[in-house]
Amino acid sequence: MVGFFAGGRLTTIPVRPAVRRELLAHLTSTLFEGGRSYSEREVNDAFRTVHDDTSALRRYSIENGLLVRERDGSSYRRVAA
Repeated sequence: MVGFFAGGRLTTIPVRPAVRRELLAHLTSTLFEGGRSYSEREVNDAFRTVHDDTSALRRYSIENGLLVRERDGSSYRRVAA
């Protein structure tokens, strides 16, 4: 994963799905506590610490089953590994 970071920031979101999933698994386990709910703003703020495209990181994390979102969009949770 080191090749995707510079100065503690993600320089690019990997295109290859397997690599992207591995990166997202690392990010979600690092940025979010298990068993806690987060607002969309909190999720965006956490992802913004590593990359400005928070909506892509959030969407990919949900698509890969790493975060779950309530139907009404009111909260997000990290999925237990």
